[in-house]
Amino acid sequence: MSNNGFWGKLKKPILCLAPMADVTDVAFRQIIAKYGKPDIFFTEFVSVDGLCSTGKEKLLIDLKYGENEHPIVAQIFGSKPENFEKVARMLVGMGFDGIDINMGCPVKKVINQSSCSALIRTPELAQEIILATKRGAGKLPVSVKTRIGFNKIELETWIPKILEVEPAALTVHLRTVKEMSNVPAHWELMKRIVEIRDEMKVGTLILGNGDVLNLEEAKQKIKETNCDGIMLGRAIFGNPWLFSASSHFLPLRPSPTEWDPRGQKTEKSSEISIREKLQVMVEHTKLFEGILGKYKNFAIMKKHYKAYVNGFDGAKELRVKLMETDNAEKVENIVKKFVEAQLL
Repeated sequence: MSNNGFWGKLKKPILCLAPMADVTDVAFRQIIAKYGKPDIFFTEFVSVDGLCSTGKEKLLIDLKYGENEHPIVAQIFGSKPENFEKVARMLVGMGFDGIDINMGCPVKKVINQSSCSALIRTPELAQEIILATKRGAGKLPVSVKTRIGFNKIELETWIPKILEVEPAALTVHLRTVKEMSNVPAHWELMKRIVEIRDEMKVGTLILGNGDVLNLEEAKQKIKETNCDGIMLGRAIFGNPWLFSASSHFLPLRPSPTEWDPRGQKTEKSSEISIREKLQVMVEHTKLFEGILGKYKNFAIMKKHYKAYVNGFDGAKELRVKLMETDNAEKVENIVKKFVEAQLL
């Protein structure tokens, strides 16, 4: 039987944040936990080979998390079952709520290591890895994230192979490895994935992933396909409010006021103002510098600036200035001047 752990206690529909390398680090997750927490957090993916090597200390920063992030799942990748078992034991000791195995990343560098989506081509090894991780994980639930095939759609062969070894949950990114993110996600296939699970009579939860932009769309997809939940990824860029009730910050508006021009008190809008958005961007930058400054390049923050700073007057000019920064103090000063000049 599958050990579902915390997964079995979650209310459906399950709405979670996708793990993304150099995006969903602990600093960004802390911001998201504060402004709109998903049902589950995942770490960025970490190499089991690296964690079993002498250079493991450098990788531990990617497994750092805050107490406000529970349930938090460590995502790992590799190709050696014995290393998965060792690392699973290590992760139990670090207080994680679950372990997720990346079998979906399409980047050539990891495929060349026989890891991640390369495992679609070696289903027996994939099964061995899941079973080894389960042995090391003990009571912790083990889940998997994958794609619908390598060069072509392989639902009827690949998905059953994973389900045979009963992971607690299976998240399926609805594209093949070859397709990368270059075509629309094949949502029409999700219903069949759920049917395969039901036909096999296993307790694995099924989550869908790909092209979902907001919670309304996520709930609609769940309704249409009968899956148990949705994992949202790129929609979080510039929008840490994604999982909160007030996640709709478009169209952007000037700062909220509690009084209208006639002196009548008004309800504050639930939309996020430009000023609030920029203040959270500065807060995010300070957290990144404070927690990760010694370990990671400040340039990682710049992909976030592109997302936070768009869709309003002066955004392009502000973005250009932010791209030249190399610390949080400079970012704060530039934003302060912009806010004052725009009377936000």
